[in-house]
Amino acid sequence: MKRIRKFKVNTIIAFVMAAAVMVGLYAFTETHNFKLAKNIEIFTNIIRELNLYYVDEIKPDKLIKSGIDAMLKTLDPYTVHIPEDKMADFKFMTTGQYGGIGSLIRKSGDYAIVSEIYKGFPADLAGLKAGDKILEIDGQTIKGLPLAKVSERLKGLPNTKVVLTIQRPGRKDTLQKTLTRKKVQIPAVPYYGMLDDNTGYIRLSQFTSSAYNEVKSAMSDLKKNHHMKSMILDLRSNPGGLLIQAIQIVNLFVDKGQTVVSTKGKIKDFDAVYKAPSPPFDPDIPLAVLVNSGSASASEIVAGALQDLDRGIIVGQRTFGKGLVQTTRPVGYGGQLKVTAAKYYIPSGRCIQALDYSHRNPDGSVGHVPDSLKTAFKTHNGRTVYDGGGIDPDVHASPGSLSPIAVNLYVRFYIFDYATEFARKYDSIPPPDRFEITDDILNAFHDYIKKRNFNYDTESEAKLDELIETARKERYYNRAEAEFEALRKSLSHNIDKDFYEHKDEISDLLKQEIVGRYYYQAGRIESSLEADSVLFKAVKILDNPEKYAGILSGDEALTIK
Repeated sequence: MKRIRKFKVNTIIAFVMAAAVMVGLYAFTETHNFKLAKNIEIFTNIIRELNLYYVDEIKPDKLIKSGIDAMLKTLDPYTVHIPEDKMADFKFMTTGQYGGIGSLIRKSGDYAIVSEIYKGFPADLAGLKAGDKILEIDGQTIKGLPLAKVSERLKGLPNTKVVLTIQRPGRKDTLQKTLTRKKVQIPAVPYYGMLDDNTGYIRLSQFTSSAYNEVKSAMSDLKKNHHMKSMILDLRSNPGGLLIQAIQIVNLFVDKGQTVVSTKGKIKDFDAVYKAPSPPFDPDIPLAVLVNSGSASASEIVAGALQDLDRGIIVGQRTFGKGLVQTTRPVGYGGQLKVTAAKYYIPSGRCIQALDYSHRNPDGSVGHVPDSLKTAFKTHNGRTVYDGGGIDPDVHASPGSLSPIAVNLYVRFYIFDYATEFARKYDSIPPPDRFEITDDILNAFHDYIKKRNFNYDTESEAKLDELIETARKERYYNRAEAEFEALRKSLSHNIDKDFYEHKDEISDLLKQEIVGRYYYQAGRIESSLEADSVLFKAVKILDNPEKYAGILSGDEALTIK
């Protein structure tokens, strides 16, 4: 009897202990769910009380949007809410297509200026030109309208009409242009061509739904009609796009069945391994991929996979560091939540996502990653590569920085405005590979900026002004006035001297802007290649088979600064 009682007691104790564990686990779940429900209720109550009692009329849409945006900012930078009125822009980013007139615009005072025309689209067919000032859209003034609102009015359903009232530089009267909107698809490959007798070049600007076909078509043309023997794929400042396009582009160079990228997330549905689906288009052609800090997402998958598989050399600067997978979820009223659901892993096993969101460069790209945070991985040939953020190139090469005078002439639109005036005077120019900025053109531009009283402050002069102001506040200026003025004199710039000292880079910028007026985006890109120092580094390596093979085998350590 005692044994039975003892057995029952032990059984009850074991049952109670197991129940306690289960209750503890249940309580944890309940705690999480309770916190979620509690805070949602608090948020709803706050909105209700604000709506009832706040002294001024609240704007619910604006208030709630601020709350949503602030909440999402506590996560990664790519989990965002896309309201219904922004869905058209989102679709354009992923497809490259929209209904519109085919132009870029920028703000100028109270109005918008046409800054670039896409060849063959409504703006081009209607005779719009870069530099045209848009005054009215469908009879309504756009004075003071934000640029995003102007863009919205220009876009619309294909085959609908839009009437623009414009003012053209050099004319006092206004012009009316009636355009028929059409589906605008910006080319994923805006330019390709031969750099010399052996080396082909393809610029891929975005991974839209046509990217793979456009790259493959360009390769086919360069191989068949121009006898391309080596190739440069330019992914600089390519922000990414569709994953499937990145996989197919890698597949152009690697064997069928080769792992290109894998994804891993909290939900198993987002775990996947993506392999090259087809036989390669050209598995042997020597290949260089150009990247910079603006190369992100799908660009990093292509560059990273080709690096891990030792299929080509990567030349340029460390890439952006975005290795997160986003999916969209409907949240009602036409809006979507773009939410990070997984991370990308390239063939070596490393993740390209930056380890730290808070320490980025001014352009948003990955900053310095301490060696202690990096993990080493191996490529197919046994080369050591690291994670930590982005793709570190095999060959480091940076473009030279522009002089202050060149930067000011460009960002303050003196070069743009002169190109507008130039295009108004001359109906045609030679092709991009033959057009040059002559001394006459350069001198005319110099006279143009002098007439417009161009001036600028260098960073050194600005810092000196700050120092002098601080010295005045601290009452040190009087005792060092002579030294300050001597330093000001030493640092002061001379526009004429600076202009001709940096005439080469000013000529390059001027040439690209002028060529773009006659030969559109493709011509602008072609003319920019002539002064591209990073491109020259890549060509030089491709022209040296031993050096190229040495980098891929890991036998040759090469750093070019």
